[in-house]
Amino acid sequence: MVELSLNRPWDMDLAEEPLFNKLGEGNLQLLVDRFYDLVFENPQISRLFKTDKSVIKEKQRLFLTQFLGGPPLYSSQYGHPRLRARHLPHTITADDAVAWLACMSAAVSSLPVEQQLKDELMERLIPTAMFMVNRE
Repeated sequence: MVELSLNRPWDMDLAEEPLFNKLGEGNLQLLVDRFYDLVFENPQISRLFKTDKSVIKEKQRLFLTQFLGGPPLYSSQYGHPRLRARHLPHTITADDAVAWLACMSAAVSSLPVEQQLKDELMERLIPTAMFMVNRE
């Protein structure tokens, strides 16, 4: 099974500053908080998030830190993310991925950062969300 690279995205120029650095820890935390406020109220995908909200948010913060080129915090605590394998027990349809992306897009749009950075973030997140689809 193919997994997405987390520490060296396939399309990232080595000289390019990581998205994590461009975004900053404060904005990343804001993104996670706003995203999950939307997710937990979304009728399409809230069913996918059954555990404690604070635990889910912290795991996402650790994952996004690593995924966006920051320190490997998620792997240090939980091992390789194995995104698709970890999500296989949950039914995730294309509609679910689109709903997830709508929540993420709204959260990204609300950040106090340049539009170019918002666009870069979504460019990284769209294929990843669609990669999680495991049911028709």
